[in-house]
Amino acid sequence: MAVLGLLGAGWLYLENRDLSAEVARLRAIEKNRPDPWTGADRDQVASAADDASDRRGGFAFPIPGRGKAASSSEPPPTLDAKPKETRLERRLRRQSELAALLGRDPDESEEDYRSRMLPFLEMALARPRANVDEMRRQAEIAANVTDAQSKQLDQEFEAIYGEVIDFTNAAVADGQLTPYDRNVKGMLQYAGGLGAILEGAEGRIGKILSAEQMRAMYNTGFEWGEYLGVRAPWERLRAPPVRPGS
Repeated sequence: MAVLGLLGAGWLYLENRDLSAEVARLRAIEKNRPDPWTGADRDQVASAADDASDRRGGFAFPIPGRGKAASSSEPPPTLDAKPKETRLERRLRRQSELAALLGRDPDESEEDYRSRMLPFLEMALARPRANVDEMRRQAEIAANVTDAQSKQLDQEFEAIYGEVIDFTNAAVADGQLTPYDRNVKGMLQYAGGLGAILEGAEGRIGKILSAEQMRAMYNTGFEWGEYLGVRAPWERLRAPPVRPGS
């Protein structure tokens, strides 16, 4: 879950950076585009029209900007000549950037890797954890969960967290979850196994809370799967293997 979250955050970061760069490029083109209504040629056209009017003894309506395109020596704006990146090229580039962000270098120890990644992980999980804690508190009040039941739940969660972390560490070690390759099959297999663990967790919760209490908690919008997924101690995860071929 943590690795999936990090991969998703990295992808969104890169996608947002690409969009920001594209917007900045288009704004620069628009800013530098010549304005036919404010250019110097408009004054020249107006002056020539006045001279012609004086020679004819009448008047002429100046046409601002007319002749700008024909007489201006300034070249028209052009788009970036760089060839458009294909979908495959973009996918490979992003995968390479994610590997650089989440991968582990050959000279980087597991402790060094954890020291580098833990601040990012803790920052990403701080607000979601505060949100689910508050959601659980309100849901337990609505379901009249006793203090003793709440403590029993916390004890049961510790066992569930251990299963989740062990399962995730094995998936990372086996390459099911990896920042180096686009292993969609491995991610789906991991998601299925994690879902089975969380489904079993609800059965354990049902032995502590009554059916009415569980229904009352669900009616508040609270989800045990979401709570356990966010609240799991992902900080205990081991570092991934070093980058292959390095």
